[in-house]
Amino acid sequence: MLYLSICFISFVFLLFSGFVCFALGVYFVQSDLVYFVEWNIITLNSSSVVMTLLFDWMSLSFMGFVLLISSLVILYSDDYMHGDYNINRFVLLVLMFVLSMMFLIISPNMISILLGWDGLGLVSYCLVIYYQNVSSYNAGMLTVLSNRIGDVALLMVIAWMINFGSWNYIYYLEFLSGSFEMELISLLVVLAAMTSSAQIPFSSWLPAAMAAPTPVSALVHSSTLVTAGVYLLIRFGPAFSYWLCTFLLLFSGLTMFMAGLGANFEFDLSKIIALSTLSQLGLMVGAISVGFTGLAFFHLLTHALFKALLFMCAGVVIHVMKNSQDIRFMGNLSSQMPFTSVCLGVSSFALCGMPFLAGFYSKDLILEMVSFSYVNLIGFMLFIVSTGLTVCYSFRLFYYVFCGDFNSSTLCLIVDDNFNMVCGMVGLMLFAVFGGSMLSWIIFYTPSMICLPGYLSFLVIFVSLLGGWIGYEFSSFSLGNLLFSMLYYSPVAFFGSMWFMPYFSTYGVSLFPLLLGYYSLKVSDLGWAERLGGHGVYWLLMYLSSVNQWWQYNNLKMFLMFFVMWVVVLMVIFM
Repeated sequence: MLYLSICFISFVFLLFSGFVCFALGVYFVQSDLVYFVEWNIITLNSSSVVMTLLFDWMSLSFMGFVLLISSLVILYSDDYMHGDYNINRFVLLVLMFVLSMMFLIISPNMISILLGWDGLGLVSYCLVIYYQNVSSYNAGMLTVLSNRIGDVALLMVIAWMINFGSWNYIYYLEFLSGSFEMELISLLVVLAAMTSSAQIPFSSWLPAAMAAPTPVSALVHSSTLVTAGVYLLIRFGPAFSYWLCTFLLLFSGLTMFMAGLGANFEFDLSKIIALSTLSQLGLMVGAISVGFTGLAFFHLLTHALFKALLFMCAGVVIHVMKNSQDIRFMGNLSSQMPFTSVCLGVSSFALCGMPFLAGFYSKDLILEMVSFSYVNLIGFMLFIVSTGLTVCYSFRLFYYVFCGDFNSSTLCLIVDDNFNMVCGMVGLMLFAVFGGSMLSWIIFYTPSMICLPGYLSFLVIFVSLLGGWIGYEFSSFSLGNLLFSMLYYSPVAFFGSMWFMPYFSTYGVSLFPLLLGYYSLKVSDLGWAERLGGHGVYWLLMYLSSVNQWWQYNNLKMFLMFFVMWVVVLMVIFM
């Protein structure tokens, strides 16, 4: 009897579903179709509870990408999680994760969006604490509490939309645009999206969520949890006012800059890639704030392809390095792992926007359109400098891991990888090479013609080359007393810790309540409350019992005194 694992069955089902959804998305974008499907769940006294589904080219193509990437991630997990006794539970959790994302994508209704949103938050907590240790529990709690802020914002949107008579937001975007009600709803949606997409000041949970298994990180950072907020912003884009767009532009630009700078001072392989996700999310939100929602969605799809591949390559490297994630212990792995180094090189080049790879078609177009639009100098410089920082940390990472000296001679290395891992990486590498051009031909009917001055046209190329050179210089720093991070410890600690944001999110939030609890324990529970309460009553009863015992000693003076006292009492009574 042929035994089929749950990973293989899930892979085949998700792959087939993904191709069907993507083909339908191509058909819808060519035919300009939009379908609303309404399912009347229950009708009670003329009040109907209706489940509404929205099928257009955007939702179908995004669903296709999520299903395709998750199928390859599950195939990769079959070997990566080999030996785990709970592999079935892991795959079911991943499938619940994908199902929650499906709910969120095809819902024009705030109630079903909240169902998908809460499903993502709950399952992400279960996946982050999958390796059951203290750091995983802390990371999972930080993740779920950060995302609860977005849940509360969506609940407030639902409460406010009762005034409109329906929770289908898609009907009101154009009609109520500019009104106070829609501005309030847009502000709450922006708050929810900023928590899910980890924009400043909610950025610290994204690197902390690296405690999850690497296949989960590949799925979360490419196409599910962090992209849910961006997708919601794309849907609500037409309703945003000018001041809200300015607010978004400032915070997304700062997120891009902070993440790119922090990744250049980070030595944890997974956290560098997590910070690169944060930088790309800032780029997408920045494109939405300038008004290019279509380009943001285009970059959302292309980014999903190469970011999933990047995490898969990092997972293989961590696997081979016996769970060591410090890039300073790696070096010259290209001779040991040629295929993985090729895949990671392709995904890094796509992340940098190397011409004719997936990231180039979306990222370069966004930067040129930002150069063409009405953006002030600060916003423009944040976009350009963040692009240079992306190339910088990508080159630094590649040189540290795959070039230079061999720094891990004590470790026994395996040569390349298992079959299922290789299949998953090959599939995503093909997507990372050809996906950008294919999507640009499908989504945009005519090529965009952008006429810019020569210095602006070459600015992105110049900044990228400058960032690559600085990244190479960063990778050649030697260890010793003149180490850069030791000479300039304060700025390195500031930039390397994401501007102290994790400390504000953890110690900053918990320090004062813990101090208050400590002092209340000292003053109240162990102080006057204890004196007047349990211990005070105990000592009082002890004292009274000792006095009573002293009275009851067989003492002649006591008996005579009691005799005289009773004689006096009787004389007073009978006289």
